[in-house]
Amino acid sequence: MSRTPAEAAAIAAVSCPQADESEPSEPAHPDGARPLDRGSADPLYVPVRPCADGFALRIFRSPLGARTAVAFTSRARLLAVLGAGHDCVRLSLDAVHALTAPLGIDSVRLDPQLTAPPVRTGPEGVEALPVFPG
Repeated sequence: MSRTPAEAAAIAAVSCPQADESEPSEPAHPDGARPLDRGSADPLYVPVRPCADGFALRIFRSPLGARTAVAFTSRARLLAVLGAGHDCVRLSLDAVHALTAPLGIDSVRLDPQLTAPPVRTGPEGVEALPVFPG
């Protein structure tokens, strides 16, 4: 099976290096995102999940419901938002776009600050609200 360079990089990366005290700090930005050119080769911390072929990028939803990938400029930022226990790989922004483009996802949220908790089911015996399209 042949793979693109971006797929090979994602599969080859098993986990992120641990952040240490020497990791440079980033300046604070009011919207929680750092400016980054798409052509930048700076490696980002991208959340992944285990799958049969190694790892797959985790896909999230924007506040408006659109599918999006997320990436973080430091492991500390990833852990602050997603919590401990999340696998990640180091990829350039171009590699993230290369992996998400075939899925029809054209946006990558950089350093998102908020995430919603997982959806919980209601108490047993309580009927769930209907979901309407749109």
